[in-house]
Amino acid sequence: MATGKRAPAGAAVLRGDITVAIRNAVMHELAEVGYGRLSIEAVARRAGVGKTAIYRRWGNKLEMVLEIVSDVAGRSVPLPDTGSFAGDLQLIMMIVHRALQHRIASQIIPDLMAEAARNPQIAETLQAALHTHQQAVGEKLVGQAIARGELPEGTDPEVAVDMILGPLYWRLAVSRSPMPDDYLEKLTTAVTAALKSTAP
Repeated sequence: MATGKRAPAGAAVLRGDITVAIRNAVMHELAEVGYGRLSIEAVARRAGVGKTAIYRRWGNKLEMVLEIVSDVAGRSVPLPDTGSFAGDLQLIMMIVHRALQHRIASQIIPDLMAEAARNPQIAETLQAALHTHQQAVGEKLVGQAIARGELPEGTDPEVAVDMILGPLYWRLAVSRSPMPDDYLEKLTTAVTAALKSTAP
């Protein structure tokens, strides 16, 4: 008599390779047509699966996009420790710079920001996904700098992250203007000076 366990049936059986294919298809569709024109049919066609494979995982388009984008947005950013605040800043800025210039990300991010202004669920999901990791990055960067004596006690990590990400997002995702070779170095100097002057 066979003693092996019977494989679970129905929604419990979800092939990982199909899930990956769907997730990749969603990201490419978002980049090409945006959230408003994205459809379950197009995602299924690009992923090479039937619509039922998608509906076994998510109930609708919004649920699907929110989970996938939240997972991507919430992925940990490497927390640098180069030995100096200037080095840490330049490294994190280079990481963000490359992420914002990625072919897919550069199309998806502005579109989702526009959708977030119209859809509270998208706004809340993005904020929740980004906040924890931005907070962790800020606290480590500032904490290391304070420990080294490079920034004064009381320097605000949240303000630091805003100063780091704000100019990069504006330049690369909003105005989409060219970035001079020395831009990150100048931005590092400006952020450091501003944080020293704003600390209590």
